[in-house]
Amino acid sequence: MPPSDLSPYQVFSHVEWGRLRAAIPLTLTEEELGRLRGLNDKVSLEEVAEIYLPLSRLLNLYVVATQGLHAASATFLGQLTAKVPFVIGIGGSVAVGKSTTARLLQALLARWPNHPKVDLVTTDGFLHPNRVLEERGLMQRKGFPESYDHRALLQFMAAVKAGEAEVRAPVYSHVSYDIVPNESLVVRRPDIVIVEGLNVLQTGDGGGDRARLFVSDYFDFGIYVDAEERDVEQWFTDRFLALRDTVFKDPGSYFHRFAALSHAEALAMAARVWTEINGLNLRENILPTRERATLILEKGSDHRVRTVRLRKL
Repeated sequence: MPPSDLSPYQVFSHVEWGRLRAAIPLTLTEEELGRLRGLNDKVSLEEVAEIYLPLSRLLNLYVVATQGLHAASATFLGQLTAKVPFVIGIGGSVAVGKSTTARLLQALLARWPNHPKVDLVTTDGFLHPNRVLEERGLMQRKGFPESYDHRALLQFMAAVKAGEAEVRAPVYSHVSYDIVPNESLVVRRPDIVIVEGLNVLQTGDGGGDRARLFVSDYFDFGIYVDAEERDVEQWFTDRFLALRDTVFKDPGSYFHRFAALSHAEALAMAARVWTEINGLNLRENILPTRERATLILEKGSDHRVRTVRLRKL
């Protein structure tokens, strides 16, 4: 970490950040929060009020300012332009809580009067189908940058940012572990689009192609959900054990064979997957994008956000 006076970020404790809520009321109920939580995620209404509500206030200010900027630009050009959504990218490791963060922000942002239509898109839908990954020998690299259909993802983002009336994204099933045939998510000119995924903040692959476009080029605001690797690995292991006792028991699950693993076998399998796939992807591809985020949510071992880092303007 650079010295505080050289860091591009302003750092807030969770208490300091919570004060920035500015008396905004929390209208989310415990029942609603229960539907938004990810498996094994322990986020509470108290943390929503302390961390995510102030964040929704900040994002609301950014959205309103950006909408005003677009209006000013259109006035200057003398043009009637299509509504352009504000795009928020959320990145981070497997099991760190990205999906819960994305769903919480979607629910909270939709309650602000200036932008009631908020869509959520996950980049899982832009993974190559399993048959393609198998043909290319990439099944063990699923989630790594090369496993995504970057062209399709960029075309989707370009269409959304162009204000097209209707844009479709593929749908991914975590049960079948594959793209769902003939199914799509339809985005119809929302006020805000949240794009959540492992590598969404990435800008390069080391190949030196500086002219190449990346999904992050379309973001107005980037969020990285961070934690120590040892904690994330533990959360991944806990989730793997929970899935073994729930989703994996479904005969239609791609991982149904893991449902019969003993506790010791499941622990060994989780450790292997982390070492060979998820941990490797985190260190090589995901973590290096952290400092590109506009805001970083740093979690402690209890899964609660302890520190918020906001990039200085």
